[in-house]
Amino acid sequence: MKEFEETTAFLGQWGSYQKIVFFLMCCTAIPNGLALFSLVFLNDIPKHHCLIPEVNLTKEWHAAVIPIEVTELSRCSRYRLDVVLNLSAQGLNPGVDVNLTDLDQESCVDGWNYSKEIYQSTLVSEFNMVCKDQWKQPFTFSVFFIGVLFGSFISGLLSDRFGRKPVLFATMAIHNIFTFATILSPSWTVLCILIFIASSGNIARYFAGFVLGCEILNGKVRVLYSSLGISFGYSIGYMLLPLFAYFLRDWKSLQVGLALPVLFYIPMWWMITESPRWLLSQGRVEEAEAILKNAARKNKVHAPNVMFGDDEIQAKEQYNIFDLIKTRNIRNTTFLLTSICTGYTGLSITTSQLHTNPYLSCFLSALAEVPAYISSWLALQYISRRLAIVCILAVAGSSLYLIQLVPEGFSGVTIALEMLGKYAVTTGLALVFAYTAEIYPTALRNTGTGVCATVSRIGSILSPFLLTFCKYINKSCSLYFILWTLAFVSLFTTFLMPETFKKPLPQTVEEMSKREQQQEQQGSTQ
Repeated sequence: MKEFEETTAFLGQWGSYQKIVFFLMCCTAIPNGLALFSLVFLNDIPKHHCLIPEVNLTKEWHAAVIPIEVTELSRCSRYRLDVVLNLSAQGLNPGVDVNLTDLDQESCVDGWNYSKEIYQSTLVSEFNMVCKDQWKQPFTFSVFFIGVLFGSFISGLLSDRFGRKPVLFATMAIHNIFTFATILSPSWTVLCILIFIASSGNIARYFAGFVLGCEILNGKVRVLYSSLGISFGYSIGYMLLPLFAYFLRDWKSLQVGLALPVLFYIPMWWMITESPRWLLSQGRVEEAEAILKNAARKNKVHAPNVMFGDDEIQAKEQYNIFDLIKTRNIRNTTFLLTSICTGYTGLSITTSQLHTNPYLSCFLSALAEVPAYISSWLALQYISRRLAIVCILAVAGSSLYLIQLVPEGFSGVTIALEMLGKYAVTTGLALVFAYTAEIYPTALRNTGTGVCATVSRIGSILSPFLLTFCKYINKSCSLYFILWTLAFVSLFTTFLMPETFKKPLPQTVEEMSKREQQQEQQGSTQ
């Protein structure tokens, strides 16, 4: 049986058909970049203190009713209002006639007054996720990433069962509809449910689009797409996010602004084709040949009348998640990939601590990804997959370890090391995603990619609480130590991974197993 890429070589690699697919599939990643880190702004905690209702207080008492904690107003308490009203009515002055430290305090029973210096409103100010309910703020982040976990998992199963294109557009619609619906949330509980569904759709469409592009494009163009093209589309969306947030400072307006651009993608339904590889794996040969013949017309080349002989037509087989652990070779590959993805996801949470200005911090974090994706593309072009991943993991781990050795007061050095870590993390993520698509066969490619991403999201779910814990104990080094450990554990597991450099994509599970067995035999003879 000939390889799929050999059979379709008549199309070339960079004709009009491939150019259209490349551009459109890269554009589908822009909304992912806009949405993935939107909670950085939507769920930020503005400065706040207890609300003082309109009562008859003197100017002096009105200014003193909120206790001072260290250098700023208390966020969760005030002096008892009935006592303060009584003292004010007697004409006594705070700090002169009355020692404020002797006064009893009470919680913010009348609500909170939120600063509008940066945001007009956020989810925190809308649903009062502060003080005794402050746990809801990091939990909202975790709900988002639980949705990402679920979407990563279900995307692969649905895509491998029903096709890449239907899942891409269905999940795009799900994300858009439920993002709009969040602005109508009557409670925090309903909000969490809607965020869960929206985030599931957001990540599911990314994986469906990623795999669809990888299967349509061949050779160097596929490497360019998987490492640089779709990543650049994502980065453009990521860099646009702080711009949207800067001009749309009310959380409801920002949600609408993030959802509206997806409407421009509706015409793409008639411009993007299904994956011929997937159609062939399902036994739908006529549909696959029709797409390839149409592509040949666009590329102005001649297509053979019969592309796939009887020995190349695959029987329609239904695979499921259990096929990922069916044999020892596939089982090892699956668990090793999930280990690396988990380490990468854990490393990525450091970027939110770069700067106090959220808009600048988000933009710099997105900007650092541009050279990272260029590096991953170059590495995928000229370096073996295992060597590239090992090197970049070493850079990531070393930068995170060195941060722990920087003395206090050298913030510039710390930021530089964090940015180096961010660069290395992003490069590694791009390498791993491209690597994953090359390892799994067509029938399980989306499922395998989704399962790896699913397990990796465990770190994302825990990261908001880990960050909150580190802030409370004021020891960020504990966070860096955890991430450094994950980086080097993943580094050593990479040596057990199969090599896919300059090899065509496997079409079946049997091809994948056969190639890995050949590699093992080659390794034993050396």
